[in-house]
Amino acid sequence: MKVSESTGYGPNSQMSLFGYVVALLIVLVLLPLLPVFVVGWLIWRAFFAEDEQGNFEQWRSSREPRQPPSGS
Repeated sequence: MKVSESTGYGPNSQMSLFGYVVALLIVLVLLPLLPVFVVGWLIWRAFFAEDEQGNFEQWRSSREPRQPPSGS
């Protein structure tokens, strides 16, 4: 299949159609794999992920300006 070369003056409908067909094929191939990715992600979260709770609180407390000691 040969698509026409773009002249730069307007939309190239052949290239657009080709892009939509390729995108549709990618979605059709990856959609059945979605449950596999979800199960893998859940297993990873359950067994291999570090404790991500509290990271924002740790980051925020490390960024707060330190109070100078009151010596007066």
